[in-house]
Amino acid sequence: MGPRWKGKGAEMKALADPMSKIVSLLQSSFIQTEAHGLLSGCNVLVAVDVELTDLLNRACFGRPIVTAEKDKQWFQLSMEEAFYLSYSLKCLRIVGGDNCAKNHEELWQYMKSKKAVFPYSFKAFSQLRLKNWVVRSGLQYGVDFVAYRHHPAFVHSEYAVLFLSEGDDNLNGRLRVWSDLHCMVRLCGSVAKTLLVLNINRNGHDASSPSCLEQYTIEEQTITRWNPEQCREDQKIPENGIK
Repeated sequence: MGPRWKGKGAEMKALADPMSKIVSLLQSSFIQTEAHGLLSGCNVLVAVDVELTDLLNRACFGRPIVTAEKDKQWFQLSMEEAFYLSYSLKCLRIVGGDNCAKNHEELWQYMKSKKAVFPYSFKAFSQLRLKNWVVRSGLQYGVDFVAYRHHPAFVHSEYAVLFLSEGDDNLNGRLRVWSDLHCMVRLCGSVAKTLLVLNINRNGHDASSPSCLEQYTIEEQTITRWNPEQCREDQKIPENGIK
């Protein structure tokens, strides 16, 4: 199942403005403005200027929050988005309620305390983002994430993403039985998406610090329904009767 572009010219617009370039501009702008994020429960809030507002929207990071302030725009980042900007791109400083900056170790422990599967969800998120996929919440489809080839204004999401942890510590408990897999594949088919399963293996390493992520490996699998009418061989017989 290929990309489903929205309207005439959408593909050309996306090719002319690649996501890798947009994210690079976002990274540079964050570094130059020294904007910082504020921990707020399971999210991170960021106050940004007009330029960063445009780049965050184009790069599909966070969601804008409507406030009475006219001189700045607030964005709400998920924990995965905030940690990606802070740890992977090294462009966002994050502070706690005491207004003191948190280092990567402190952020890691904080986010694990808020979300037990955070080491896995972040590994899955960063794996796709590093490949220049736009990654958004998949809650409305019953999955962890949905992945877009470019901005959602140009193209529909292509993959419904589930991450699984290898071994007995499959914390999210998904796809343990055949009926679960069958239902998920049917759901993805009904909304024109391909199920992408990311099997994350810790390779014997714990999740005590973000450095463990370098030791984690991911096996990617796409799962689709078998079409009984599909045949791998061409049934057409040439006019001369010889195949």
